[in-house]
Amino acid sequence: MSPATSHPPAPARFSLNQETIRQWSLPELVAGCTAAGVGAVGLWRDPVQRFGVRETAKLVAGAGLRVSSLCRGGFFTAADPTGRAAALEDNRRAVEEAAELGADTLVLVSGGLPDGDRDLAGARRRITDILGELVPYAAGHGVRLGIEPLHPMYAADRCVVSTLGQALDIAEEFPASRVGVVVDSYHLWWDERLPSEVRRAGEAGRIVSVQVADWVTPLPEGVLLGRGQLGDGSIDLRAFRELTDSAGYLGPVEVEIFHPGLWARDGEEVLREVIDRYREHVA
Repeated sequence: MSPATSHPPAPARFSLNQETIRQWSLPELVAGCTAAGVGAVGLWRDPVQRFGVRETAKLVAGAGLRVSSLCRGGFFTAADPTGRAAALEDNRRAVEEAAELGADTLVLVSGGLPDGDRDLAGARRRITDILGELVPYAAGHGVRLGIEPLHPMYAADRCVVSTLGQALDIAEEFPASRVGVVVDSYHLWWDERLPSEVRRAGEAGRIVSVQVADWVTPLPEGVLLGRGQLGDGSIDLRAFRELTDSAGYLGPVEVEIFHPGLWARDGEEVLREVIDRYREHVA
C-alpha cells in the first residue's frame, strides 16, 4: 500500500468506521488511515478480538489514531434470566475492551424482540433495567455508553429503540457523563422531530457520536447492507452534520457504510473516494 501523497489529508473531524473498508485487516486499516491523514477510527469487536484487544490498542495508539467508537454492546432485550445474564456478561467484556482501546464511546444496539414476543414497551423497559447494572461497571472503567437508535425497519430483530427521542428517554435515566446517544444519519434522517431531539440531546451534553451514511433505494434483501456511499442517496448530509454542530457536538464524524460493492474494491481507492465524498457532502 503506497502513501496517498497526491491527496490532501482527511478533514480533521473525519473518522473511518472499520466496516466501511471491511476487506482491510487491522494493520492495513491503521496503515491506510495513517497514509491518508485520518485521525480517528471506529472499531468493531469481532475483528478486534481476532487480532487481540491489547495488540489492537498498541497498534492504534502507536500510529497516533483516536478510537472514536467501539461497536458494539447491547442486545439487552432477552426476557429470560439466562439470556439477561449472558447479555450483561458480554457487555461487561465490551466495556473492558473499550477501556483498553481508549474508545470515546461504546455503542449500544439495544436488541430486538425475543422470539414470539410482541411487547415493544416491555422490551424497552428491560433495556433500562439492565443498564442499571451496566452503567456503574462502565463508570468504574471510565467508559461512556452511547445508545444508538436504529431505523424502525430494524425494530423486530435488532433494535426496539427507533427514534432519538426514545434513546434519550432511556439515557436520561442515567447521568449524562455516563450515558449518551449516537446520532446516525442513516437511521434518523426521516424523522420530522429530529431537529428538536438533537437540540434536546445537545443541551444535555448527551451526543457521544455522530455517524453518516446515505440512504439509497431500492434496499437490498435483508436491508442490513443497504447503506449508501456519501452523496449517492436522499440525505442532506451537510445539513445533518450542521444540525449536530449547532447542538454543540464538535467531535469526530464517523463514516459507517455497510456495502458489499465497497468491500469488493481496493481499500485505498475506497478510502480516497470516501474522504472526497465527505469533503463534498458533509464537511
